[in-house]
Amino acid sequence: MIRSLILLLALALPAAAADVKGTAKEGARTGGHAARDGALTFGRSVKAFFKGGPHAAKETWKDNAARTKADARAGAHATKRAAKSR
Repeated sequence: MIRSLILLLALALPAAAADVKGTAKEGARTGGHAARDGALTFGRSVKAFFKGGPHAAKETWKDNAARTKADARAGAHATKRAAKSR
């Protein structure tokens, strides 16, 4: 029983390891885009605050946060696809 479990694990491990590089690449890309989008959201909101006041800053923040959230979800789907591809 233990031998067959070890054999099964040994056969499955290389197949799982093949996806690590692509998955890590997509995960890093998603994280980088989230950091970039967060910085842009902050900068645009500060600009809107000085041009239009607190209400404009809040609206700008909400709009940009929605875009960041959509980009993060798309990146998560890409990472999952990379993890499942072989």
